[in-house]
Amino acid sequence: MDESKPLKVRLTFSVILVGVSLLFAAVVTDHWAVLSPKVEQFNATCEAAHFGLWRLCTKRIFMPEQGPKEKGCGPISLPGEHNCSYFKHFTPGQRSEIFEVTTQKEYSISAAAIAIFSVGFAIIGTICVLLSFRKKRDYLLKPASMFYTFAGLCIIISVEVMRQSVKRMIDSKETVWIEYSYSWSFACACSSFVLLFICGITLLLIALPRFPQNPWETCMDAEPEH
Repeated sequence: MDESKPLKVRLTFSVILVGVSLLFAAVVTDHWAVLSPKVEQFNATCEAAHFGLWRLCTKRIFMPEQGPKEKGCGPISLPGEHNCSYFKHFTPGQRSEIFEVTTQKEYSISAAAIAIFSVGFAIIGTICVLLSFRKKRDYLLKPASMFYTFAGLCIIISVEVMRQSVKRMIDSKETVWIEYSYSWSFACACSSFVLLFICGITLLLIALPRFPQNPWETCMDAEPEH
């Protein structure tokens, strides 16, 4: 048995935990995208928005004068009155806010559902790795690696669904938003994909049995006949 294998597993698992932490941060926070309407009047307030998988938060920002690069409301980091409301994903038949109508509600539901699958795969993979630390349970590393890989694939699919949602909303003639940008929650989701996918494959390679380096190793390791 490779004596360095436990060390490799622990190092890979440490990086995976960073990816899982970024995944959780992306799923529960509301800074996937920032939206800005056109500013018609300065020395007045305008309303910008940022949202995630579950909530939309609006912010009333005072815009004194237009800067050389400013066309919309913001930046969102400016002080202002803050208000958040949850998306009504699971209330069919009820008309929600105009924001949900123009962002294509089915996109938001799909992104949130896929992200839940990603979190579930990450949790199951972590349980498998923790159980594999016990003696003679190295076989759990293989399914754990697959769960982490699936978690990475799910979160990047969720990212793409959200990106398409924002793009379709901005292109719509019914929306008031003219500008958008992706924020730090979006970056956390993309980073978690990279870490989970790469480390999932790495963990699988570590878990695979070592191939004999010399032809006679297989004969030497064979059990003697009685």
